[in-house]
Order: sequence, then C-alpha cells, then structure tokens
Amino acid sequence: MMSDEKDAKDIDIFQLLETASKQQHKHERQEILIDLEVQDLFCEGTITINTQTCHGVECKLCIDVCPTHALYWTKGEVRTENMLCIYCMACVFSCIIEDCISITRKRSTGEEERFSNIKCARILLHDISLNKRLERIRSLFPPEPHTSEMEGVSESS
Repeated sequence: MMSDEKDAKDIDIFQLLETASKQQHKHERQEILIDLEVQDLFCEGTITINTQTCHGVECKLCIDVCPTHALYWTKGEVRTENMLCIYCMACVFSCIIEDCISITRKRSTGEEERFSNIKCARILLHDISLNKRLERIRSLFPPEPHTSEMEGVSESS
C-alpha cells in the first residue's frame, strides 16, 4: 500500500495535463490539414512576423500565397494562425522585406531549420535537394567494397 502512495506522489498531474493538451492540439491540427488536403511535413514549428518592418498594408503578398490561409489581415497588420501554418516557405519567398517573416521548423528526425529571408530559404532548399540527390545516387550506385587483395593481384601482373 505504501508503494501505491509513493507512485501517486511521483505523478505530476500538470505534466499529464500538458501532454494530453499537446496530443489534442496535434490531433485537431491533423484533422484540419486533412480537410485542406495538405500534408504536414514538420512535427513542430513557429512563424513570427515583425510588425515593425512589415508593409502588409501595401502588399499582403504573404497572405495571397499561403496555401492554408494561416496568414490573415486584421487590425492593420498581418497575423498568423499557427494551427494552420505548415511552415512551407511560401510567405518568406513572397515577402518584399528582408527578415520580416521568420520560420523555425523541426523535422521528425529532430533536425531544426530556421530561415527569415529568401537567401537563407534558398540555401536550405539547395542543401535539402543536394542531400536527396546524393542519397538517390548512393542507392543506385553503392560504393564498391575495398579489395586490397584485388589491387595487389593487378599490380603484380
């Protein structure tokens, strides 16, 4: 009976509630994205808009290109609905102001990516594309095992 009391004291109810809340949030997000027919590629992420530098009233380009309508205009500024954002880069590529929109996203592998301007986003896309090409080449042409015995035979012949 004492071990049951000790186990009950070791349980952090607030941590359990937080975990349950995160799971509920994730489930709701997945349902919304399924309805929008959009695939969620990142397990976590954040998007922030620097309202001091944003010229949203003049352009609203980021709002127009967002595939999930996560960006919207209200009360004289561009705002985000994080539940809808898939961290796809479209808003960063369309923004006319450097470092106005910042995105941080985390892949299922744990790798974190950050970008806030076109140059950083292009470098990231280039690196991702390069890694995919290298993986494909390695799968088509696996490296030959190192055979020092074969080299010795051909040298003595």
